[in-house]
Amino acid sequence: MKTLSIILISFAIAMAFFAGGMYSQPALAAEEVQDQAPKLAIVWTSGDRDVALKMVFMYAMNAKRRDWAQEVELIVWGPSAKLLSHDEELQEQVAAMQEVGVVFKACKACSDSYGVSEQLQELGVNVKYMGVELTEFIAADDWNVITF
Repeated sequence: MKTLSIILISFAIAMAFFAGGMYSQPALAAEEVQDQAPKLAIVWTSGDRDVALKMVFMYAMNAKRRDWAQEVELIVWGPSAKLLSHDEELQEQVAAMQEVGVVFKACKACSDSYGVSEQLQELGVNVKYMGVELTEFIAADDWNVITF
């Protein structure tokens, strides 16, 4: 009986801790989010179509439309360049994101290696060498960089 009481008390303490402690976070207003992450660079490297549609593109579009960031740049890097060059649905999504202000860039070395630089440029993607610029984003205080 004493063991059961100790277990129940421990459980109650743990529940109280988690309910009111580290897992409850206040919702942030768009302005507060924007102050914390004023510029966002998203490095998209995955050649997986579902990752593009269900994560990368969804987040980029919402970050821009909902003012979670003042600037959103999506950098096409590696296998994502090849995927984007031939997937019409992804291309339509890119056009929609460009309309709301998401800026698209692609690593020239990567897109050249896949032979798709010209196709990406036709989609309005700025194809250029990105190593230095990405390094500057990483070092800058006013940019947050995430990768997928």
